[in-house]
Amino acid sequence: MDTTLERRAVVAALLKNRGTLLVVAGLGSSAWDVAAVEDNPLDFPLWGAMGGAAMIGLGLANAQPTRRVLVIVGDGEMMMGIGSLATIGAQKPGNLSIAVLDNERHGETGMQNGLTAAGVDIAGIARASGFATVLTARDDHEIAPSVAALRGGPGPALGVFKIKAVASPRVLPPRDGAYLKDRFRENLLGKAAMR
Repeated sequence: MDTTLERRAVVAALLKNRGTLLVVAGLGSSAWDVAAVEDNPLDFPLWGAMGGAAMIGLGLANAQPTRRVLVIVGDGEMMMGIGSLATIGAQKPGNLSIAVLDNERHGETGMQNGLTAAGVDIAGIARASGFATVLTARDDHEIAPSVAALRGGPGPALGVFKIKAVASPRVLPPRDGAYLKDRFRENLLGKAAMR
């Protein structure tokens, strides 16, 4: 894979001037990347349920149709939940975007080659599933238009960002699942919803 994209730079661009954007971060490196940008109460980082981030994003997008939802996942997690793309494509939530950080590796278990290294095309699967917007970014000059498409273009949208296969330092979000759920819910729905 020939790419110049740095994962943390891509995530920082995705979250820049985010306003009320709701973010679901897949487990592991994706959650750490989001936490490295900021610890925002409108982030829902996963500490488990590998392969579930896109479906959590779908549920959130359906429950909050006036809010943009961005799911940030790695290629390994997206492949574990690849069937979610068909469900999302069939339901067509216009406010849902998925950013796939694709280093073609399984970073959590030793950087073994993942399925995208063998030629599996996540963007092609999204396109075949009926996503309204599908893109692949490989170079720095492609980041800004890709972010604009994911943040404001028609959904469902999926962007694959071909990133360098390097490990970044861990920046851990809070680890208490109940706290994360309650914080997210309170900031989304208000304190009255917590009663």
